[in-house]
Amino acid sequence: MQKTDDVLFRQWGEVCTHLQRELGDKIAVRWLTKLIPSTLKDNQLHLLAPSPCIQELVKKNYADQILSFWQMQDPNIEKLAFELKKHEEPALNNESVLKRETKQTPSAPVEHVEQKIVDTDGEVISSFLDPTHTFDTFVVGKPNEFAYAAAKRLAEEKTISFNPLYLHSSVGLGKTHLMHAIAWRMNELYPDKTVLYLSAEQFFHRFIKAMRSNNTEAFRDLFRSVDVLMIDDVQFIFGKKATQEEFFHTFNTLIAKGKKIILSADSSPADLHGIEERLQTRIAQGLVVDIHPTSYELRLGILQEKASKKSVSIPYEVLDFLAQNITSNVRELEGALNRLVAHAEFIGGKIDMQTVRLVLKDILKTHEKTVTVPDIQKMTADYYNLKISDLKSVRRERRIARPRQLAMYLSKQMTTLSLPDIAAHFGRDHTTIIHAVKLMEGLLQNDHQLGKDMQNIVSRLKEG
Repeated sequence: MQKTDDVLFRQWGEVCTHLQRELGDKIAVRWLTKLIPSTLKDNQLHLLAPSPCIQELVKKNYADQILSFWQMQDPNIEKLAFELKKHEEPALNNESVLKRETKQTPSAPVEHVEQKIVDTDGEVISSFLDPTHTFDTFVVGKPNEFAYAAAKRLAEEKTISFNPLYLHSSVGLGKTHLMHAIAWRMNELYPDKTVLYLSAEQFFHRFIKAMRSNNTEAFRDLFRSVDVLMIDDVQFIFGKKATQEEFFHTFNTLIAKGKKIILSADSSPADLHGIEERLQTRIAQGLVVDIHPTSYELRLGILQEKASKKSVSIPYEVLDFLAQNITSNVRELEGALNRLVAHAEFIGGKIDMQTVRLVLKDILKTHEKTVTVPDIQKMTADYYNLKISDLKSVRRERRIARPRQLAMYLSKQMTTLSLPDIAAHFGRDHTTIIHAVKLMEGLLQNDHQLGKDMQNIVSRLKEG
């Protein structure tokens, strides 16, 4: 049995709509839209993936859901086959398929752009924008989707209901990327507007210079004449009385004129050290957005995006391992990936798990976390909405027995305890642990949902 491309594309559109509602995950949607339905033969549907990474990722994490939703369109479909595209396929309008709100941005310039504003002394105030930091290259997931939406709204709309926009997070979670992306988009849409992006250090430097040259009036005129003022790492301004005073008046003047202000910092306004209450209150009147720590899905999405632009092949298992084990911030994650690529290019050879453990030995050691059996029991119980006492009980219902066996298996894999010691935590003897481990090894080869559950539990354990 064969079906035309039109029929398959229409069905794929319906499947994607269901998947988007079910997953609610922009990372998943990003991967799924890269698939193209190819043929349907002998009740087997063939889906084409653009890369081995996406092929493996979707097959491992979403195959069951895709098949389930597709069987709603065609009950005769029995299984899926994921294949690599071997030639250019006709373009599929995924935007219309998924009914997403997307807007493509023209390709960024190939080099950094230096915005130039000249002060009264003829000195140039420079603000460099990284061409890789645009909205199109920002990988969106649940931890950062609110920040992304707010930044995009501010950049694209002439009038907004909030001002300023204040982004805060720990280092390496995307604040600077979003700041650059805002500047890129505003320069594109409103080329007549003056958009000034500075670090707090640059602002401080300019103010000190103006004071020393007894020319603070020119400083005020310069910074209060811009249409958009963006200051990164603004926490470094506070605690310096004179600089904070000047920033406060600049802030008030721009707000009164209806000009846009975007600030980023390492903590919320309430937690900023040395900030005056009046300025803290003014900032809090705008939109304060916390960018949360990355999830496993977001880290994997970022790695997949970066890996697709590298000159060497990077297996899915390597990306999965990095996403599971390097959880602190995106910069360190990208640094680890770049180190692997550099090693492959300079030394030669393929990137595999042996290479990862050799090249990233120092990074991985830093991120090691000691996991205990009680940790595993608590995380497994929480994940399955059970009590720890359920895992230690003798109840044999499947909804309790399977999580118990999985917790036993993870205890064997993730701790150095002996079998009798693990068994003692569950109120069993060591033969029960042996049985659970063997059972799990068999089930994990075929039960994709169980494998996904285990992956989620392990990820949460490693994140602490």
